[in-house]
Amino acid sequence: MNHSRSRRREEARASECGDEPPQTTSASRRTFFKTSLATASLVALAAQKVSAAEPKAVALVDTNVSLGRWFFRRCPLDETPALVAKLREHGVTQAWAGTFDGLLHKDLGSANTRLAAECRAHGGLLVPFGSVNPKLPDWEEELRRCAEVHRMPGIRLHPNYHGYKLDDPAFVRLLTVAAEKKIIVQLAVVMEDERTLHPLVQVPPVDAASLASLMKNLPSLRLQLLNAFRTLRGEPLLRLAAAGAHFEVAMLEGVGGVANLLKQLPSERLLFGSHAPLFYFESAVLKLKESMLTPEQDRAIRSGNALRLSA
Repeated sequence: MNHSRSRRREEARASECGDEPPQTTSASRRTFFKTSLATASLVALAAQKVSAAEPKAVALVDTNVSLGRWFFRRCPLDETPALVAKLREHGVTQAWAGTFDGLLHKDLGSANTRLAAECRAHGGLLVPFGSVNPKLPDWEEELRRCAEVHRMPGIRLHPNYHGYKLDDPAFVRLLTVAAEKKIIVQLAVVMEDERTLHPLVQVPPVDAASLASLMKNLPSLRLQLLNAFRTLRGEPLLRLAAAGAHFEVAMLEGVGGVANLLKQLPSERLLFGSHAPLFYFESAVLKLKESMLTPEQDRAIRSGNALRLSA
């Protein structure tokens, strides 16, 4: 009874002062919890709407990186951990890696062994592509080691550094063996702008025009030309694409270059490549961003075509 009288006196005083009567503790808690739940629901709904509006990130496969140091200058990413960090930063899930040692070193077996070990040390991000020179007497054995010992899905060729033309019978034999073994062949047309080369090491670009006729006799050949767009264009480019050759974007120049190129080439022939560390990785990504591509074209170039070629 005393509690009830005290309660009524408090309510009367509050009414005289114009205040709201005090609420019970249980009512305050119910109100607090209801308000908190409503706020949490609104926040969760807003987060779902934002998440649904954001496009999902598309996996990125870089088909043109190299490990080691370039012979005539240092590059910012020529230490493998730094290169790997840059690739991961930009969402690269797989990077096809050659080795600079494969250009001028005569012991390609050791160069390829080092390349394979370096790639294994970085959790599967780097996929090794060994160097093979068909003018060396043991090239077929080195090709076998790349495929069977190091489990490399492909090889990288440098005809201009190794001193042979594309009509050389040894080169034709290499393509034939690679096609039989279903090994991807990457052929680097050029490594660097010839104007920046050391005066004592002037290496002209590879003349790749004759490849189209060779590919007609090798329908199962998986061929990708690297750094091709500095010198390859027009009718020779179209013939190679029609014969089944693949390309990448590292040396593609011009505003809207990718979109303009796709007016000539089917999108399934074009892959992403950065040519890091010789080139800035971001420049290759920008080529995709500044071109007006359909979602299907974007996905194909970023990863779909590379995964299909290596399947």
